[in-house]
Order: sequence, then structure tokens, then C-alpha cells
Amino acid sequence: MRLTSLFVTIAALFLVSVSSAPAPELPLARGISITNLLGVDFTPRTHYNAPIEPWKAGARPGWYFGAHPERHPRLFCLVGLICRLLDLLPLGFHCPKPPPPQPPNPPSDGYTQTFSNLTGATQAGDYLTFGLVDTVADCKAMCDRVDGCAFANTYHDVNGKDGSTQLTCSLWGSCHDASTATNTGGQTQPDGSVNYIRESDGWCKV
Repeated sequence: MRLTSLFVTIAALFLVSVSSAPAPELPLARGISITNLLGVDFTPRTHYNAPIEPWKAGARPGWYFGAHPERHPRLFCLVGLICRLLDLLPLGFHCPKPPPPQPPNPPSDGYTQTFSNLTGATQAGDYLTFGLVDTVADCKAMCDRVDGCAFANTYHDVNGKDGSTQLTCSLWGSCHDASTATNTGGQTQPDGSVNYIRESDGWCKV
């Protein structure tokens, strides 16, 4: 039944995507909302499933983008059908596309580094969302696919984020320098450990 509803919903989403007045909260098919379909409230108002800023207690990454979704069963993984649905929805958040082949001497990737290898992460009022990625390039690709993103901060949150060794990728509405890298961790985790930040890099979209 859920699979049938899923296909009906995809068809409805296609019709909504070509209409003149799409609405994220519009019931999609027989009472199914996008929140019910995806299992999370993946909208700007929840910072795309990451409603608590990464420097606050209780913060959890809202998503994972990378090559190993099987390693993150508790996260909202950006793969396959999920990405196709996000492409049809007017939420301002899409999965990155595979990069085109690069020439021998590739040009700039469109980002300028504003700080590197700090022990603090960005903390500011223009927070958009955060999740986990495999590489810095993955985080930049996420910034390119989230509406309003101008800055990406990558860092390792040691002992945080359920002990994950993945890079944390936080996205922001404006560029920041080292003066805003004031999130140094210090949050006590459920196992009694205390998190701290290392290898924090800032990337401003040019």
C-alpha cells in the first residue's frame, strides 16, 4: 500500500512541479504530505531536519550526503528516490549532481577559503542547516544546491554527532571569517565524553 501511495505521490508531484503555484505543504495524494512521505519535516522552517543549531546542546545533523549511506542508518540520507523527490519539490534543497569531468588544470571551484585548521566552528545568526559528508568537496556541492547558501564550514566534531568520524558540514547565508569560529564544543555527550572541534575550514562562495 505504501509503495502504491508512493507512486501516486510521485505522479502528483510531477503535476505540481509543472503547475504555476506549487506548495510544499499541499497534500500530495490521498492525504499524504511530504512530511509523511519522507518521514521527516524536511523544510526550511526546520533547517532541513536540523532545527537545533550545531553549537547548542541536543543538535543533530539533519542529513548525510556521500558514498556510504549504509553506514548512517539513523540519518536522512540523500540518495536515489529521495533525491528525485527533492528535485520535484519547491523546498530550496536538492541533492548535488555528479561533477563534470575536470580538465588537467581545473579552474577555481567557486570558493575562497576564509580560515583553515581552526579549533572552533562558525556560530552566527544566518544558519541554514547542517549534516554529515565524506569530503570538503561534498560540503561545497551541498552549498551549491541549497537556496541562499553562501558559505560552508567543514570540521570534525570529535566525540559529537553520535561519535561519527564524518566531516560536519554547516551551511550559512553569508560568508564568515575566523572571528565567528567560536563554537569550540564543550557539550557533554550521553556517554559522558565532551566534544571538541578540530580541522575547521571556512569556504566562501565567490
